[in-house]
This record gives sequence, C-alpha cells and structure tokens, in this order.
Amino acid sequence: MKRAALVLALVLVAAACGGDDTVSGNDGSSDPTTTTSSSTPANEPGSEVIVAQEGDTVAVHYVGTLDDGTEFDSLLDDTLDFQIGGGRMIAGFDAGVRGMAEGESKTIRIEAAEAYGEYNPDLIIEVDISQVPEGVQAGDLLADPTTGAPVLVVSVEGEVVTIDLNHELAGQALTFEIEMVSITR
Repeated sequence: MKRAALVLALVLVAAACGGDDTVSGNDGSSDPTTTTSSSTPANEPGSEVIVAQEGDTVAVHYVGTLDDGTEFDSLLDDTLDFQIGGGRMIAGFDAGVRGMAEGESKTIRIEAAEAYGEYNPDLIIEVDISQVPEGVQAGDLLADPTTGAPVLVVSVEGEVVTIDLNHELAGQALTFEIEMVSITR
C-alpha cells in the first residue's frame, strides 16, 4: 500500500486525458516483428531516393488496428511528426518507419514487447480513497502524475481504490498501415 500511495501521492487528477497514445519513452532500437506489405514510389530519373533514418524528422499518416481488426487509432487528415530515434514513439513504430521513402506505404505488425509492453498484473495497485479525486468511480480514467498517461480505476470499495497502471494497449500486438508523407534532415 505504501508504494501505491507513493505513486499516487503526487496527485492523480481526473482525466480529460487526451494525448498522443503513440507516445512512449522507448528508444526505438528494435525492428518491428513483421512487415506484411510495402509499396515504394517510383524513382524519378536522376533523383536520389531519400529514405528515413535515425535523426530525421518524418511526417506520416497511419491507421492502427488490433489483431481482431478493431481500429484503435488513426491519423489520416493530418500528419504525425516526430524525430526517428527521439524516444517519443513506441519502439516498433520508430523502427518501422526507418528505411521508408517519401510516398511509400507499408503495413507493420508490432508485438506487445515493442509496443506498450506485456500486461503486468503487478501494476494493479490499491490506494486509499484520499489519494484520488473526490467522487471517483470504477471505469474512470486518472492521470499518472509521473507520465501523464491515463490509468484506469478498476474498483472503488469503501476506502480502497484499485487502479490499473498498465497502458490500455499493454499485452496487445499492434498493426499499423503507414504512409511516409515527408522526411526532413
């Protein structure tokens, strides 16, 4: 209970936790598990094809789905811009865009370990009700004070609140259809 109180003592706030669910502290050093398809743009005569590499800033469109086909995220009307190797993206996504050229489309499957990690039952904790916002109920999302990531309130029983600190996509393989829009060196 002390560890849980310590984790939440920094103040969990009720979430209107928007945010970029593709964000992660992973270093992007591993390759995605499977590349299922790829389409490379035609080379213009006399032009060098630039491929994305470590340190480049890229802009991509993507659709993310789970193994059962459920779409969990997409960005088609705008772009997701990030620096490859900058530590902002989940490892498998970061690795999956390396080597892509502008205009190229690719589908990758990322195992849980290279996405949001395996589901960890040790990350289900109990805290005193005084450690959470008043009126909290099962199913509410709170913000982890350290990372800002949403955490799920599993139950409220008397003075004990059970919270799941796992990412909502922990333990799941993710498939992304990615289109490389631009690469900036």
